[in-house]
Amino acid sequence: MECPHLGSSVCIVPDSAKFPPGSPSSWCCSGSPMIACLMTLLFYFSHLIVCRSNKSPWVCLTCSGVHCGRYVNGHAKKHYEDAQVPLINHKKTEKQEKVQHTVCMDCSSYSTYCSAFTADRHRKRKLLENSSLNNKLLKINGSTTALSATGLRNLGNTCFMNAILQSLSNIQQFCCYFKELPAVELRNGKTAGRRTYHTRSQGDNGVSLVEEFRKTLCALWQGSQTAFSPESLFYVVWRIMPNFRGYQQQDAHEFMRYLLDHLHLELQGGFNGVTCSVILQENSGLSAGSRCCINGASTVVTAIFGGILQNEVNCLICGTESRKFDPFLDLSLDIPSQFRNKRSKNQENGPTCTLRDCLRSFTDLEELDETELYMCHKCKKKQKSTKKFWIQKLPKVLCLHLKRFHWTAYLRNKVDTYVEFPLRGLDMKCYLLEPENSGPESCLYDLAAVVVHHGSGVGSGHYTAYATHEGRWFHFNDSTVTLTDEETVVKAKAYILFYVDRQATSGSEKL
Repeated sequence: MECPHLGSSVCIVPDSAKFPPGSPSSWCCSGSPMIACLMTLLFYFSHLIVCRSNKSPWVCLTCSGVHCGRYVNGHAKKHYEDAQVPLINHKKTEKQEKVQHTVCMDCSSYSTYCSAFTADRHRKRKLLENSSLNNKLLKINGSTTALSATGLRNLGNTCFMNAILQSLSNIQQFCCYFKELPAVELRNGKTAGRRTYHTRSQGDNGVSLVEEFRKTLCALWQGSQTAFSPESLFYVVWRIMPNFRGYQQQDAHEFMRYLLDHLHLELQGGFNGVTCSVILQENSGLSAGSRCCINGASTVVTAIFGGILQNEVNCLICGTESRKFDPFLDLSLDIPSQFRNKRSKNQENGPTCTLRDCLRSFTDLEELDETELYMCHKCKKKQKSTKKFWIQKLPKVLCLHLKRFHWTAYLRNKVDTYVEFPLRGLDMKCYLLEPENSGPESCLYDLAAVVVHHGSGVGSGHYTAYATHEGRWFHFNDSTVTLTDEETVVKAKAYILFYVDRQATSGSEKL
């Protein structure tokens, strides 16, 4: 949707002499001498002494003045608000409309933002939400029931984040852990006895990924609103994950890994003097033996998503065998090349690729090529070798990532092959290192959520998610949540699959 204020508010021309010296990202919030109106000059003069911040600079496209962003001292927003004061008690004229200072540009990413357009959208959104509360009713088996699912607003190509958040919110044991954590109020002064997180990522920034993640999960499935805006969480993501700053489309799998890794690191420090091991036992009912340690102490992230691979490498010259144990939070599976031409389930050319085919390709014996020669300690040089993966320990939630994007000489293409996957009873026993030590149902997994990428490339397209909640399947498309059926889910071209251990599911229901 195009902003109607661009034509009337963008008044400056690209003249480098009018802007402060240095790169735009280093400009400071100060009174620029090239001010278009006296009111703006007075506003800047009052803030010239108290603010010279070069963090998050924004340039007004009406008067070329530089202001700090909303998460610094908020002078960019204050500049817009002060520009509206003369219009309150006076009839708007065409001349006045041209100097409302509504549009500004981020000096780092060069993206534009219109305060007036955003305010209009918020007002319209409130009206739509109030009118749509009565529409959040579904008829199931002849009776009317409330749809308690809540969507997530798209903040600008943030569908990759929304799809992952909705999927994680439907993994019961993982979600319940965070929702049961005590609320945290981050302040610069005394905390008045409130619990605080001692985190590695917090530092002097005063942000907590765990806390914002907890707030977001608590807002979902309450049924009190049609959509929740994860602005605070996205801001924290920007602060501690620089790769995801800006409003470009991102890879959902890459975001999921960064999110889980940072949650794990932040939780390792515990909070209020309580160690992670105590927290795990009290909130999640997870035994010490079920945990997998990755980069230090175990947390709920590794206790639920953590598994262990055994990597066997055999030298083809002397037969020396090398074994290595690698912890994992998810498994990335190639789609076998012989299936890459089949793009739909009903297409007739060739057999259908199944998830078992992808798992078999991952665990089958493989001869390493010339670029991956193994350094044999017995031969004292690099030799040809074979490699094979075994799963030594299965996680409670098995996250399977299908490699749909691969690099060519110039760009990253998408493998659009349909992969058939089971909704229930995924048997992982044949991929275990010691299958004889597992019970009859200890290796069975049921599907909890699916992330789907729509489009042709990783830097474009759209992400949605399917997830099951209390026996019903839902489709999460940003702010829109609809009830769906199993037939629709199995036809999806999955990108990330979340499978929950059947024993872990039954065990959590008993707790």
